[in-house]
Amino acid sequence: MTHASKTLTPEQADAFGRELDALRQDVIADLGQRDVDHIRRMIRASRYAEAGGRLLLGFGWGPASFALGVSALGTAKILENMEIGHNVLHGQYDFTRDPDLDSRSYEWDIVCTGDGWRHSHNYEHHTFTNILGKDRDIGYAFLRVGPEQRWHPTHLIQPVSAALLALGFEWGIGAHDLRLDEALTGKQSRAELWARARPFLCKAGWQLAKDYVFYPALALGNAPRVLAGNLLANVMRNLWSFAIIFCGHFPDGVRMYREEETRDESRGRWYLRQVNGSANIDGGKLFQILTGHLSHQIEHHLFPDLPAARYPEMAPRVREICTRHGQAYNSGSLWRQLGSVARRIVRYAAP
Repeated sequence: MTHASKTLTPEQADAFGRELDALRQDVIADLGQRDVDHIRRMIRASRYAEAGGRLLLGFGWGPASFALGVSALGTAKILENMEIGHNVLHGQYDFTRDPDLDSRSYEWDIVCTGDGWRHSHNYEHHTFTNILGKDRDIGYAFLRVGPEQRWHPTHLIQPVSAALLALGFEWGIGAHDLRLDEALTGKQSRAELWARARPFLCKAGWQLAKDYVFYPALALGNAPRVLAGNLLANVMRNLWSFAIIFCGHFPDGVRMYREEETRDESRGRWYLRQVNGSANIDGGKLFQILTGHLSHQIEHHLFPDLPAARYPEMAPRVREICTRHGQAYNSGSLWRQLGSVARRIVRYAAP
């Protein structure tokens, strides 16, 4: 059970922030070769898994090689998106000055463009975390995940729409920065929408051609098998990333904020909002890697530009600081957090 956090005075919030700043500086001072070695290992693992998966799908025969091929390719996509792409795009490896790990130019294996993600996620979500009307990641603009959100009749079908979002999560992420809701209400002009849509459509077209035209064509007679395998690998990645991201943002105990609460927000208050607006998922080392270390969503929201592989060793100190300052540290198993999210989606579908 997650207990409510204590309300801190401005002086107490500043003290809380100074302790987290000190932790941040300790890690920055220690960044080096082991961080580079880790991300390089992850890149190699993703590439080997992708190569193995595509070979099994393209040249294998029978259900066993098909299942292994889908699993290997899906795992490669999960690693590339979560442990590599997401973290590189946050600038976690900019300190290396390696052009292959440059957050400003990295493109990942997903229909969402790097630029779209850097704006909608890195800037909007991580700056305005859980602020109603400012953070468009709250319910992804069409799901009601808390009582603070205004109810609309379309929310009645949100258990179904959430399931569809999970199946095609990369498309939900890719279209998120198009702001289609604003186009429908007249807040965004057609010209603005097209300017946002053009790079997304180009990236999506490339991804579709790669997975559903190029690789099936290479397999000749095995083309239907490769096409089906690529589709299932993408769905596997989509379901996993949806589950991890929703468990880190929308389970019971996560707080939402109104804009007036965050005016003239100090750094300490910003840290408090990140802690109370996030949740962790318990799990071992392999689980943490497959989540892109977003199993430590609290630490990620506190320190989004530090290498995520550092979060497990930072977590005990973050938890201890939170405990001393009376702040809830929301953590639970995958099934507990996911069950909590599912219940909220069903509960808040009703007015």
